[in-house]
Amino acid sequence: MIQVGDKLPAGNLQEFIEVEGAGCSLGPNSFPIEQLTAGKTVAIFGLPGAFTPTCSAKHVPGYVAKADELKAAGVDEIWCVSVNDAFVMGAWARDQHTAGKVRMLADGSADFAKATGLTLDLTARGMGVRANRFSMLVKDGVVKTLNIEGPGKFEVSDADTMLAQAKSA
Repeated sequence: MIQVGDKLPAGNLQEFIEVEGAGCSLGPNSFPIEQLTAGKTVAIFGLPGAFTPTCSAKHVPGYVAKADELKAAGVDEIWCVSVNDAFVMGAWARDQHTAGKVRMLADGSADFAKATGLTLDLTARGMGVRANRFSMLVKDGVVKTLNIEGPGKFEVSDADTMLAQAKSA
């Protein structure tokens, strides 16, 4: 499992782009994690799935509400990573009003979740392997803080915890 001080694993995450610009075409685009984090401070939070109750009612809205404060504390970007495809993450981004605040990045095959060891097996619930609920503060690709939730919990990966960590980093 990934630890504080580790570099994020190599790989790609996908993002649904609504408007063409900066060399990105409309629709899903794949981005190398190493390039996305180079020279940046990124607050990453992962969760089991788009449109699920806690994720939609608490986790994403908290980061949307705290986006300006996180950026004032030195965070360049905020990412929500979920084991969903880019089309679902794009629809969820519209539903959650994340534009300009939180990048909704798809880990469609759970490659990132598996590479970090942050998986959650929800096969018994018909959802397959997903990302566990977590948050991490990453600087230039290196994990500076890591908050992993216990089963069924939402206590340490919230935006308030991340904001406190960003302010003290």
